[in-house]
Amino acid sequence: MNYAELTFNDRNPVKRWLQRKRLASALNLVPADRVPSAICDFGAGSGELCKVLRQRYPDARICCYEPTPALLAQARDNLRDLHNIEFRDDAAALAPGEFDLVFCLEVFEHLPPAQTRAAMRLMRSLLCAFGVAIIGVPVEIGPPALYKGFFRMARRLGEFDAIPMNVMLSLAGMPPRFRPVGEIAPGAHYHFHHMGFDYRMLQRELAAEFRLAKVAAGPFGPLGTVANPEVYFVVGNAA
Repeated sequence: MNYAELTFNDRNPVKRWLQRKRLASALNLVPADRVPSAICDFGAGSGELCKVLRQRYPDARICCYEPTPALLAQARDNLRDLHNIEFRDDAAALAPGEFDLVFCLEVFEHLPPAQTRAAMRLMRSLLCAFGVAIIGVPVEIGPPALYKGFFRMARRLGEFDAIPMNVMLSLAGMPPRFRPVGEIAPGAHYHFHHMGFDYRMLQRELAAEFRLAKVAAGPFGPLGTVANPEVYFVVGNAA
């Protein structure tokens, strides 16, 4: 799986634009008074966010954490011209309280429940006392499910996320309960389709695990999750 070809280098210009905008939307949620010294891109994929982070925070230590070997290899290749990027694929190599800013974009929609809970616990442990994590996931219910569904059906009608009934259920806010599960690496269970993910459930889990400071949608913030394709959660450990 070439992550960049599915996202930032997709043949559709609108999708390419939206992928860039989701990075910008997440960065815009960093508190204005915060100058991070250590940043982790948690589940970095091909490492595209690390490029932007390196430009915005030239003095910060940046960690590209990607536990999937194939994706980490893509990130290393993508970031080969940048210096001072740390690459890690083992959670055991991440120290508790190591980061004051963590980004986790387009990750949780792919994780089954057990992996979701494990990722939350790990992310919480990585934040320093007053650290902030910014989590971005797709909106796959309501009107966004409809326009995403049309796009998917035009490309690959009949797949799980391109079945008209599944699209209609998601539009109604009742996405399919049973999602196909595969492996992105040996022993690493993974939902390859976004459909069936419900950000409302993730929001409740995040509120139970962290201090939930802010919820925002993008790229057109005022439209909220009714129309936007992405939603972001700003969370922290501090009371």
